[in-house]
Amino acid sequence: MNVLKLSSDLINFKSITPQSAGSLEYICQLLQKFKFECHLLEFGQTKVKNLYATLKKGNGPNVCFAGHTDVVPPGDLKDWRTDPFTPIVKEGILYGRGASDMKTAIAAYICSVKKFLDKTESLNGTISFLLTADEEGDADYGTKSVVEWLKKNNHKIDYCIVGEPTNPNSLGEMIKIGRRGSLNADLIVSGKQGHVAYPEKCENPIDQVPKICAVLNDKIDEGSKNFQPSKLVITSIDVENQTTNLVPGKVKFKFNVRFNDNFKSKEIIKILKERLDSVGCKYELSTKVSGESFFNYSEKLTKSIVDAVKKITNKEPELSTSGGTSDARFISKLCPVIEFGIVGNTMHQVNENISVNDIESLSAIYFEFMKNIFHQ
Repeated sequence: MNVLKLSSDLINFKSITPQSAGSLEYICQLLQKFKFECHLLEFGQTKVKNLYATLKKGNGPNVCFAGHTDVVPPGDLKDWRTDPFTPIVKEGILYGRGASDMKTAIAAYICSVKKFLDKTESLNGTISFLLTADEEGDADYGTKSVVEWLKKNNHKIDYCIVGEPTNPNSLGEMIKIGRRGSLNADLIVSGKQGHVAYPEKCENPIDQVPKICAVLNDKIDEGSKNFQPSKLVITSIDVENQTTNLVPGKVKFKFNVRFNDNFKSKEIIKILKERLDSVGCKYELSTKVSGESFFNYSEKLTKSIVDAVKKITNKEPELSTSGGTSDARFISKLCPVIEFGIVGNTMHQVNENISVNDIESLSAIYFEFMKNIFHQ
């Protein structure tokens, strides 16, 4: 099985989140040829598609490969040098939406599993795949829902690897062993609207903006043993005022907080309210938690992937908890989970691309990982 061809086949599917566009069905048919038992699962009113597939041989651990086939929209097609959903290789580089995030990792999964099964006389354990078409968007009916389905149906996973593009610049640089939590917030600060010629009759909420920015941007903590400091970033301040003779009645803020394992999300919300109360303004705060921080280190899982990376790339990977969130935050509730995939320096960009050599090396790493995890 050729990992480049399979990568190209997957990129061909226009699976813009949360659409499978046939990608998961294609993988399901492929895995069934390898004797996997496949469950195509649909959740939500829009019937978002997911796939959980297993091959059980013996009573050893269930090692799961998790990821997503959905991709972000390509943006303006005029900015692309090629059709984002028509994969093309130029000078050893594969171009197409999902080349980095993360269809090539899924292809590497499948090819490495096929090779492992062909070369292993007696697998003692289970190999499984947990794949979704709802990771890049709200992710309400993707891995999160599959995890609940697994719990309800008594499916146990012992170890999981998520093939997100964890390497900043070159393959083998970084493995993710945890992630910060993420909280999105909408803040509305109210004043009193009025005519600009009579400011004494108004309460201009813009006057509160510097104070609010100051308290929100104040340091949250110094970090923890395994995580960098928590950080709040303001992403929008808007009064929605199109005229110059009107004092606005409201200012709207949007911000995100990435928080470490010093806090749970409810504690972050408490801190936010205390800081806003100190300003003395009238406000409404609404929040949505994308995920709590997690760090569930497993010596066996970590050593299995580290040794595989070192063997193929001759690099000592950094064990990191930096970056954004991923579906590992849901899987961490089931079992130890680790993240390792391709280089991510073009993910979500126009002309997304990845080295063909890196795809082949990633597949080799996953193959060595399976040898390690099942035979240690």
